[in-house]
Amino acid sequence: MVILLTILHVLVSFFLIIVVLLQSGKAADLAGAFGGMGSQTAFGPRGAATVLSKATTTAAVLFMLTSITLGIMQGRRIVGQSVIDRSGIATEEEAAPATPEVPAPAAPSSAPSETDGDTQE
Repeated sequence: MVILLTILHVLVSFFLIIVVLLQSGKAADLAGAFGGMGSQTAFGPRGAATVLSKATTTAAVLFMLTSITLGIMQGRRIVGQSVIDRSGIATEEEAAPATPEVPAPAAPSSAPSETDGDTQE
C-alpha cells in the first residue's frame, strides 16, 4: 500500500510541476512589473477558470492528500522505536568492545631484589 501511494505521489508531483510550468503569469505585462494590477481587487483580476487552473487545483489537492497519508502511514510504522534504534547508531556500551581482563601480576618471588638491603642516598 505504501509503495502504491509513493508511486502515485511521485506521478502527481511530476504532473503538478508540468501543469504549473505550462500556465502563463497573471500580470506578465509591464504594468504588472511595477505593481499596476489593472483592477482594485486584492489578488488582481480573475479570469475564467481554465482547464490548466482546474488541473492545478486537482493536482495540488491530490499531492496534499498523498503527502498527509504517507506521513501518517510512516508515523504508524515507527511508533515505539527510539531515534537511536532507527538511525542504526549503537550506544557507547554496544559500540565499545569489552575491555580484556588484565591478568593479575605474579606473586613476588622470594629471591632478594635490588631494593632490599641498604639504600644509599
